Amino acid sequence: MTLLLRNRGAILLLMLNLFIVFTGIGLVIPIMPKFMELLGISGSLVGLLVASFSLTQLLFSPLAGRLSDRFGRKRLIVIGMTVFAVSEALFGFAEQPWLLFASRLLGGVSAALIMPAVMAYAADVTTKEERAAGMGYINAAITTGFIIGPGIGGYIAEFGLRVPFYAAGVAGLIAAALTLFVLRESKPAQPDAAAYAAQLPDASYGRRRGLAGQLLTSHREPYFFSLIVVFTLSFGLANFETVFGLFVDHRFGFEPKDIAFIITFGSIAGAVVQVTAFGWILNRFGEKRVISTCLLFAGVFILLTLFVHTFWLIFAVTFVVFLAIDILRPAISTQMSKLAGAEQGYVAGLNSAFTSLGNIAGPIVAGVLFDLHIAMPYALASVVLLLCFVLSTGLRTGKPGSPPSSRQPS
Repeated sequence: MTLLLRNRGAILLLMLNLFIVFTGIGLVIPIMPKFMELLGISGSLVGLLVASFSLTQLLFSPLAGRLSDRFGRKRLIVIGMTVFAVSEALFGFAEQPWLLFASRLLGGVSAALIMPAVMAYAADVTTKEERAAGMGYINAAITTGFIIGPGIGGYIAEFGLRVPFYAAGVAGLIAAALTLFVLRESKPAQPDAAAYAAQLPDASYGRRRGLAGQLLTSHREPYFFSLIVVFTLSFGLANFETVFGLFVDHRFGFEPKDIAFIITFGSIAGAVVQVTAFGWILNRFGEKRVISTCLLFAGVFILLTLFVHTFWLIFAVTFVVFLAIDILRPAISTQMSKLAGAEQGYVAGLNSAFTSLGNIAGPIVAGVLFDLHIAMPYALASVVLLLCFVLSTGLRTGKPGSPPSSRQPS
């Protein structure tokens, strides 16, 4: 509560931005089966469509994280929200598959600009003791966006498949204007690149200019094991999320409203937990235990999806999967932010980059496997998440007060 009282306006505005972005991302889930029919696209093409979003997010995330450190968080958020608005409007206008790809590529750029800047802003305005609560609020906005998004997509699509995308574009422009005129910058811009580089340990700014260089040198960082878990987690979850609407549509004949209902109410518990109890859970059990437990539950219950046959059993299994995911994501973000020290923007960018790697590979594989057999993506997702559970037992915990790396800031 102290966090919201001291930085109430800033945190709420950050939450609004992420809520709108992930509402826009989520609203396509129940509509995608109808788009498949309308445009005549296959499951493999859907996988490539989802992966294209993550590809541009991957390419731009490390750059965006670094730019947010250098030029400030606010500027990146405003630009990102504007790009998001354009991408949503383009998706609404699309009559050909290539326009859908163009929209998702722009959407990935917007997410790359927004996510590291928002996470770094939250880290800027919270203490280490408040960090878990701050990340919980931010991720609650993401979860709520996914909750509301499919609901909007499923129900407003009754008035036309394209209406939700136009609404998301308008909302994005409004959020960009609010951010521009209301949000106060949390980190002053660094106009002198040399001066900025001098603030980083061992002049690491130079060696981190390129994406490939950042990824290749990430193994030297104390949070590298967390990045590996982020990748494997994203790969497994992308398999599940990419084909969920297609899976229940093809296997059970669910309509967009049915899909929207399952996703909406199956995710409510995650948002409630993130806002009310996430900080306590992490402080009580620690990041490592929470991450491992959530990975185990997610892997097991995704596998159970293949063995249930009624609407309410599907609802119950999906409910547990979403709850585990919604606790897992902020737990990993909190752990990495505690290890990041003064490089919050850079580490948030790397986190986003490794997430994007998993989100690129996962949908492509899921789409191909779905065309072979609709059960194969979920079987693979379960195996990957359970392997990730085993891997997570070696994760380093991010304890308050521990140094971000063996190097000491100058």
